[in-house]
Amino acid sequence: MLTLPIKKKWFDMIESGEKKEEYRDIKPYYQSRFDKYLEKHIPVKFRNGYSNDSPSCICMVFVTIGTGKPEWGAVDGVLYYVLSICKE
Repeated sequence: MLTLPIKKKWFDMIESGEKKEEYRDIKPYYQSRFDKYLEKHIPVKFRNGYSNDSPSCICMVFVTIGTGKPEWGAVDGVLYYVLSICKE
């Protein structure tokens, strides 16, 4: 299972069900993690912080490449790994 750190604002929105997608830049670091999961459902642990006792939640996500929504942290016209949250 991948563990991804996430800022409190986005973490809280995901936990409440308000935010349905998380975005990660298309860079070598994330390519090595996400390319093998494109167009697949995978479990991801979102963690608000880096320590083992930081708040976290596990979500099933569907990984694609596309543009995101600015209200959820994406920049218009930029391609990202889009982690569409299916359920917690």
